[in-house]
Amino acid sequence: MDINQPLAYRVRPKRLEDFIGQEHVLAKDKLLYRTIEADRLSSIILWGPPGCGKTSLAKVISETTKYKFTKINAVTAGIGDIKQAILEAENQILNPSGKCILFIDEIHRFNKLQQDALLPYVEDGTVILIGATTENPFFEVNKALISRSMVIKLEPLKKEDIIKILKNAITNKEGLGNYNIKISDDTIEKMADVSNGDVRTALNGIEIAVLTTKMNKNGVIEITDKIASESLNKRKALFDKNGDGHYDNISAFIKSMRGSDPDASLFYLARALNGGEDPVFMARRIVIAAAEDIGMANPHALVVATSAMQAVSMVGMPEARIILAEAAVYLATSKKSNAAYLGIDKALKDVSEKDTGTIPMHIRNACADGMEDFGYGEGYKYPHDFPGHVVEQQYLPDKMLGTKYYKKDDTVE
Repeated sequence: MDINQPLAYRVRPKRLEDFIGQEHVLAKDKLLYRTIEADRLSSIILWGPPGCGKTSLAKVISETTKYKFTKINAVTAGIGDIKQAILEAENQILNPSGKCILFIDEIHRFNKLQQDALLPYVEDGTVILIGATTENPFFEVNKALISRSMVIKLEPLKKEDIIKILKNAITNKEGLGNYNIKISDDTIEKMADVSNGDVRTALNGIEIAVLTTKMNKNGVIEITDKIASESLNKRKALFDKNGDGHYDNISAFIKSMRGSDPDASLFYLARALNGGEDPVFMARRIVIAAAEDIGMANPHALVVATSAMQAVSMVGMPEARIILAEAAVYLATSKKSNAAYLGIDKALKDVSEKDTGTIPMHIRNACADGMEDFGYGEGYKYPHDFPGHVVEQQYLPDKMLGTKYYKKDDTVE
């Protein structure tokens, strides 16, 4: 055991049966488990948040496969590293099978040229690719590579999984088993809970706690709730303001306001702000929701949302959270109508795809002398000259007569 290596590295599983969590893809009846066990793996992209077991799963595969296993990190590697791995795989003396498993960590960091360099070798079977990424591979990975790989989505580990891993790390001789540690199940559970699905965070926390706590007079390292709390960062939000979590969270925020759920709206707003989201961006989304989802049911919502955006720009955080919360709750609890939104989209579709005819002459503007002689503005009835300031006259082109774009619903008063 190299004690200079991080605990998370030392206690990684070496066998498939030792892997904890991700039962949705690694239960014994699942395809991924069967293909790894039979060493019949095809190219895969492992997609999931930090600390969910992507690299550990690759490590298990490296221990079980008969093929040459090569690991590179896309942060530091380039095309030269890919070519070197291919040359070694094709060397019949060193590698009689003529193929290798190439594990690329952070594969989304490879640019298009680097990803393209892999394609012919993945296609002809020289390389069985295992790519690991925290980003949505459908956005970040070459579509040609995606089409030749199976995308496996890994979830944040469950609390009970992290508890098992922590207990194993404490007793495992390759982990912390050589220390005389006293820690209650309740404290372990709290550490698992705070890690929020990231096992690396939990293992780093328990390692720091053990290594920085002095033994008592009985030679025991006692880890209390306080020590555990100080050894862990505050609860990690599964949110990346520049990645996939950004899109998921903002989608949930908007749909919660649209769905008239103020509690969920505040939750996703808090999640965004805690993750470092730009408060002005959140304010802009509130303005859009006011127009799209509240609409004519409560036109004042757009005034509230616009005022909130201006106030957030002027005030900034942390007080901006209050302004955003007020606007989000106002929208969530307001009546809803998307009639104007549907109307403009239908009108845009018509003007882009149909022959909609010409504007009636009587509502055209005679903007220069002499245009009246050609019928511009002739016969126009000025509505304010009539009772109720309304008069019947044609406004739509002849070809569009009878078309309805705005359909007032029962939420609009």
